[in-house]
Amino acid sequence: MADAPLNKAKLAVFISGAGTNMAALLFASRLKDAAFEIVLVASNVEDADGLNLAAIEGVPTFAHSHKGHSREDQDAAMEQAVLDAGADYIVLAGYMRILSQGFVERWEARMLNIHPSLLPKYKGLDTFARAIDAGDSHAGSSVHLVTHELDAGEVLAQVRVAIASDDTPATLAQRVKIAEHQLYPRAVADYVSRGNDPEFLFSKLRELALALPETHERSSHGSPGFRVGTEKSGKFFAHFSQQHHGSQHIAVLVKTSGMDELLNLVETQPEVYYKPDYYGASGWVGLILNRPNVDWDHIADWLGRSWRSSAPARLTKLLDAADIF
Repeated sequence: MADAPLNKAKLAVFISGAGTNMAALLFASRLKDAAFEIVLVASNVEDADGLNLAAIEGVPTFAHSHKGHSREDQDAAMEQAVLDAGADYIVLAGYMRILSQGFVERWEARMLNIHPSLLPKYKGLDTFARAIDAGDSHAGSSVHLVTHELDAGEVLAQVRVAIASDDTPATLAQRVKIAEHQLYPRAVADYVSRGNDPEFLFSKLRELALALPETHERSSHGSPGFRVGTEKSGKFFAHFSQQHHGSQHIAVLVKTSGMDELLNLVETQPEVYYKPDYYGASGWVGLILNRPNVDWDHIADWLGRSWRSSAPARLTKLLDAADIF
C-alpha cells in the first residue's frame, strides 16, 4: 500500500443492520497512518444497531427509512447526506438495498461493496449454501466496485476461507465474517490510496500518453517523459513529475500556449495547476494528479493538446482530417 496520503480520504458507510464491517472500517481508521476516515454512517433502517455504535464513537449518523419512498427518492436522501458530510467515497457494508442506476453512475469508481463469495461465483443471495452444495473447497468474500449490474464491478481484493466437511451455511458465514473484517479495511485503504501512489498514477498516465500516435517513453533530467516522433528527432510533449524540488505534487507537465495562459490557470485553479520550477519558464504547466477525484478524461485532453503542439505536421494533418482531437 502507498504511504498515508496528506489528506485522508473521507468515507460515508451505508449499513442496514449490526454494522460489523462498518465497525472494522471505523476502528481501522483510528490506527496510525490510516488512509481514510469515516465522516458518516447512514442507514435505511432507523434503529439499526450499527448507528448506535457509530454514535458512541462520535461519528455522525443519518437514517432515512426506505418504506413509503421510491428507490430514487431514497437514494436522493442518502446521497444528500453523503454530500453534506463531504465524503469522497461511499462504502456499502451490509446495505440491503438495490441502488438506482443514476445514483450508481454518479458515484462511478467511488462506491465499493463487499460480497460474501469469491466473485464471479455466486452473485446475489444464499452464497454459502450454493458454495457448499457445489462441493467447493473454499468460500470467501470479495471487495468490488459497484456498478448498475449486481455484484459485477471490478474485483479489488478477495479472501478465501476453507469449507469444512460438516459446515452449514451458518457456520461458514461466521468464519467468513471474521475474514471480511480483515479484508475490507485493507482493500478500502489500498483503493483510496491509489491517488497518492506514484506508481499507480504513472501507469494511468503512461497508458494515455502511449495511446497517442507515434509516441514513446524517454527519460528527461532523471524523470519519465513522453515524446512524439522518431527516437532520434522526437519532441517531448509530457513529463511526469514526482514531488520534485520539495513540491508535494505528483503531476504531469504539459505545454500551454504561453506564459499568459499558464499564469491564468495557476491563479484561477490552484488546486489543479501549478507553475513548475524548472519547466515553468518555458510555458509548461503542472497538472496535479495526487488530488481528489481526478478527471482522467481531462488529463487525456491535455495530453492530446500537448501532443499536437509537439507533433510533426504530417501527423497533425492526419488527425485534423480524422477530427480526433
